[in-house]
Amino acid sequence: MRLLFVGNSLTYYNGGLENHVRLLAASATPARLVEADRATQGGATLRTLHGLARVHERIRTGRYDRVILQDDIPEFPEHRIDPFDEFVRLFDSEIRATGARTVLFMAWPYERLGWISLKSIAEAHHRIGAELGLPVAPVGLAFRRSLEARPGLPMLGPDGEHESLHGTYLAACVIYSTVFEANPVGLPYHPEGVSAEEAAFLQTIAWQSRSKRPRP
Repeated sequence: MRLLFVGNSLTYYNGGLENHVRLLAASATPARLVEADRATQGGATLRTLHGLARVHERIRTGRYDRVILQDDIPEFPEHRIDPFDEFVRLFDSEIRATGARTVLFMAWPYERLGWISLKSIAEAHHRIGAELGLPVAPVGLAFRRSLEARPGLPMLGPDGEHESLHGTYLAACVIYSTVFEANPVGLPYHPEGVSAEEAAFLQTIAWQSRSKRPRP
């Protein structure tokens, strides 16, 4: 399967989600062969990314099966959801025209730009996902579920905005389970810095978050 990740630093932090998803898939039995690329820019929203010719070129020419869209709703200066809906629709139309399918990567709120809640971010993703028939990878909700179960395992790093390594691993597990509709529990891959026990916990959280209707 060929994957393209479109987003900002929330996608490329800690070595890039595309690499962690690829390594998770390769560790399955039998191995899932994944080729994964990214088209990203630091601090960018989907609106910004839609204005970059290189992003459109990658979508049109990459022969991808899935394109994972990550927006950063807290970055919207107008403090409204409307741009998210608009640019998901625009990107999805372009992605469908290539024969690929869109997957929405639901991110999270953070204190620096605290005008929006996780509840509102989740509702926005589920609403546009239902409208367009798109699967949603509920990473932000998985972060909350993990913190409720194990508060001592931080999902965000020291800046309170980007993922910790554990957060990146959990995000990769959620995206893996969404793209492949498969349970990540038991996959042996985990990066250095995430123990086998922590990986098993995060895999379980990912599957619980994906396989049950998440509460907003």
